[in-house]
Amino acid sequence: MEDVESIVARALAEFSRAADPAALENAKARYLGRSGEVTALLKGLGALAPGERRGAGARVNAAKEQLERALEQRRGELAGARLAARLAEEALDVTLPGRGRGRGGVHPVIRTWQRVERIFRSIGFDVADGPEIETDWHNFTALNQPENHPARSMHDTFYVELKDAAGTPLVLRTHTSPMQVRYARMHEPPIKAIAPGRTYRVDSDATHSPMFHQVEGLWIDEHISFADLKGVYTDFLRRFFETDRLQVRFRPSFFPFTEPSAEIDMRFESGPLEGKWLEISGAGQVHPNVVRNFGFDPERHIGFAFGSGLERLTMLRYGIDDLRLFFDGDLRFLGQFA
Repeated sequence: MEDVESIVARALAEFSRAADPAALENAKARYLGRSGEVTALLKGLGALAPGERRGAGARVNAAKEQLERALEQRRGELAGARLAARLAEEALDVTLPGRGRGRGGVHPVIRTWQRVERIFRSIGFDVADGPEIETDWHNFTALNQPENHPARSMHDTFYVELKDAAGTPLVLRTHTSPMQVRYARMHEPPIKAIAPGRTYRVDSDATHSPMFHQVEGLWIDEHISFADLKGVYTDFLRRFFETDRLQVRFRPSFFPFTEPSAEIDMRFESGPLEGKWLEISGAGQVHPNVVRNFGFDPERHIGFAFGSGLERLTMLRYGIDDLRLFFDGDLRFLGQFA
């Protein structure tokens, strides 16, 4: 039997020279593996005389334990060296300033939404909110729109597969006007409320979007006249654009839900839009049929309503000429308003 001390010395030398875990495991196999040199010594003990077997067995087992301890120690050294190298490669300079996330901002249309709410709240209007998927009755019928009105066509309105209790298809609301009906049927006059929100129509170009935002206004009481509408809306425009240097005019028009009806135009007296008349809203005296659908007596209660596009107000306030910029998600554009 080869000298045990010689085998241990060679094994320890190879363990210490192993530069990586693979080399170390190869060295282990040569000495402690199934066909390794120390394993062969253990298998050869049976060929010794009984008197020699006990002493030789003790030396071989002691050698095996010594090599196993040395093997585990070298494994730990290699693992530590590998970790140290990785930490060196991935080291962070904690003295450098942080690279925190950029700050977001409020979308320009939402800025307008919030501004409109603040102005109307300041003069006593409530803010109403309601569903974007509406019944045909709330979206059309209750607002005095006849059965053959073009707005009911699928060319103008998004219909959904769901139906209401009467089996009538539901629609994505084409305006926030249904909130006039919903709010009025839950409150008693006097009623002063605006209803800002998302609306949907089948339309898309530089000044129209399939999804857009609108604010509806309603004031119902016993003695509300067209003069009140003119005063409220003119004051709103001057406060919204922060200037008294604008003119407002009301042109006769037609809407099924108001009678008489008017288009509201405005003209700046200074700035890049100086001298140009711009349509800004539709408005009018609430139609008696709509007042009845509110649940009120049109002989006693009277009032006005208006509807304005929040995108149009935003475009005029910030000098933007293409509505699609609001929805392209271009951070270079949106970052200007942060």
